[in-house]
Amino acid sequence: MSKVSIYERFEDLPEPCVALFDKTSAVSGVFCSLPWFRHLAATVFDKNQRLRIYTVESDHPALVLPMCEETPSKGVLAARKLTAIANFYTAVFSPLVAEPERGLQQNLHLVAGAIAADRPRWDTVDLHPMEEGTALFDGTLDAFRRAGMAAHSYFCFGNWYLEVKHRSYGEYFDSLPSKLKNTLKRKSRQLEDGGRLQIDLIAGGPDLAQAIAAYEKIYQSSWKIPEVYPDFIPGLIHVCAAQGWLRMGVAYIDGQPAAAQIWIVSQGVASIYKLAYDEQFSKFSVGSILTARLMQHVIDTDLVREVDFLSGDDPYKQDWMSHRRERRGIIAFNLRTVHGVFAALRHAAGQTWKNIAARRTGA
Repeated sequence: MSKVSIYERFEDLPEPCVALFDKTSAVSGVFCSLPWFRHLAATVFDKNQRLRIYTVESDHPALVLPMCEETPSKGVLAARKLTAIANFYTAVFSPLVAEPERGLQQNLHLVAGAIAADRPRWDTVDLHPMEEGTALFDGTLDAFRRAGMAAHSYFCFGNWYLEVKHRSYGEYFDSLPSKLKNTLKRKSRQLEDGGRLQIDLIAGGPDLAQAIAAYEKIYQSSWKIPEVYPDFIPGLIHVCAAQGWLRMGVAYIDGQPAAAQIWIVSQGVASIYKLAYDEQFSKFSVGSILTARLMQHVIDTDLVREVDFLSGDDPYKQDWMSHRRERRGIIAFNLRTVHGVFAALRHAAGQTWKNIAARRTGA
C-alpha cells in the first residue's frame, strides 16, 4: 500500500529516496540532482521559506516532489503558497519518479491529493519551470484538477538548444550563419596573431579559485545587474567541480580577464549556464570566441548529444542553436479558500488582458 510522507530536510530522507535523486539525475541531468536542490535551498532560501518534500512510498519510493512553503506576507490578499524548489536560477524542474512508465498517474494523484488535504490549506501550488508535452507534465496538471483544485499551465520562457547529431565541431561550425563564422575567424585571428588572447578551460583543481575571482571581476564589469544571491554562483561552481560537471572558460586579453562562461556537462547535455564579458573588450567579440572554444570542447571532447542555452529568447542564441522549445509552469488554485479564490481571479484577469493585448497587436 502506497503512502505519502512529508520531510522538512534533505538529511531526513530515507536512503531509497536519496537513491531516487541519483537515478533520476542519471537520466534527466543536473537540475534533478540532490546536489543541485541542496545548494539552491542553502543559498537562496530566506526566513520565510521552509522545505516540504513529499514522497510516495511503498516497498520502494515511487515519487519525490521537492517543494517549499512560503510564509504569507501581511495583507488582505496574501496567499499561503506551496512552490517548487526553483527560482530564476532553475532551468527545468520535475517531480522525480522511479518508473515513469508504470503507475505514474496513480502516484501523481496520491501526492496531489495529499497536498490538497494538507491543513492549514494551501491557497496556491506552483510548479515551474517544467518540460511541456510530457506524460509527467500532463499527468501533474490532471492530478491537481482531480484533487479539486483549479489548475492551469502558463508560459515560463523559451529555450533554445542544439541537436549535435554526431557531428564534429568542424561540421557544426560549417553550419553556422556566415556573419557569425566570419566574425569568429576575423576576431580570433586579430587576437591570436598578436599573442594577445589566452583561453583557460577549467573543470576543477587548483585553478578554480583564480577562475572564480576572474569571473567575478568580469561580471562586475559587465552589463549585468548584481546577483541577488551572491553566494549562489561561486558555490555552484564548486558543486559542479566536485561532481565532475564543470566546464568553465575564462578568456584573457593582454593578461586581463575579458570574458568568462560557466557550462555544466551531464548525461550527454552541455548547459550554457552563465556568461559575461567586460564591456571594455566588447569590440573583440571575445564572448563569441569563448563560446566557440567551449562548444568545440563539449562537442569533440565530451561528445555531448545536445547543447542547451537554457532560458530566454535572446536573438543571438538562434545563431548558435538549432531548435526551440518552451518551459511552462503549473499553478493550482484552491477554490475552498478565500485567498485561493482571489488568486484565481487575479490569474484569470491577467490572462484575459494578455489575450486582449495579443489580439490588438495581431500576435
